[in-house]
Amino acid sequence: MSETNERVYSGAEIEAIIKAELPHWYYEDGWIRRKYRTSGWKATLMVVNTVGHLAEAAWHHPDLTVSYAFVIVKLCTHSAKGITDKDWELARKIESVIQWQPGKEEGSLEGTPNDDARFKYLKYDD
Repeated sequence: MSETNERVYSGAEIEAIIKAELPHWYYEDGWIRRKYRTSGWKATLMVVNTVGHLAEAAWHHPDLTVSYAFVIVKLCTHSAKGITDKDWELARKIESVIQWQPGKEEGSLEGTPNDDARFKYLKYDD
């Protein structure tokens, strides 16, 4: 909506940030990308809707590739013609929400059971 002079990260900076902070992401053809593997169509749609909600709330919209058992998220700031802080912030938020496993942290939420195919959801990157 507004025109800004955002800092565009170099390829070396992008690779360093990915290695340090987002190890399941990769840099290719000017985009930072992440492939989320799911257990099937229902989980794929939940990932798409989650990413859609976060992107709309942030007003920064990724490109998505959607298939039966995976979603690929691609981020790049078109107006800056490169990777900016907007991309990093949204990537971190997407990663934290999609990879959240309540059963692995303290609290009363037990998390989705993965030992029963009826309930299997994401293929987490443990």
